[in-house]
Amino acid sequence: MEGSSSGRLIERARLEAGLSGAEMARLAHTSRPTLAAYEHGSKSPTLATAERLLAAAGFRLDIVPVPGFQVVNDERGRPFVVPDRLPRLPVTLALARVRLPVHLGWSDPARIYDLSDRQQRQRVYEIVLREGQAEDIQTYIDGALLIDAWRELVLPAAIRRRWEQTVLPP
Repeated sequence: MEGSSSGRLIERARLEAGLSGAEMARLAHTSRPTLAAYEHGSKSPTLATAERLLAAAGFRLDIVPVPGFQVVNDERGRPFVVPDRLPRLPVTLALARVRLPVHLGWSDPARIYDLSDRQQRQRVYEIVLREGQAEDIQTYIDGALLIDAWRELVLPAAIRRRWEQTVLPP
């Protein structure tokens, strides 16, 4: 693993777990100076060592598919973005309180949406599917929750048809 990115990952896991460096080092059966060297990027852990350190903080190293995106035009020539696979969000982000950026929430820029509320989440999904870019889709759309809400979303026909290829594959 690359030193600096692995170090940030290990440090982030430690901090999210609420562990001090000494506590994590003890749980991972390593020394505090070695853990600090990994976190600061002066030493690079092997993959097995990184997995052990993350496990000590209550995390696992995992692979996550990264969606590819295609820009498609509707009947009027307006572009919209469609992924080749549905993104997944951590639960805390999928059900967070969010304020949409101005390019999405221009009609009500101060509004905060509670994604744990099904109706508010569906409204955000409708906005993002119509007007969002790849980054917006990856920030606000959880694939499992989108599938659950799919039939209830109010979307232009072209967007619905094109997204259905991803949401409801054959």
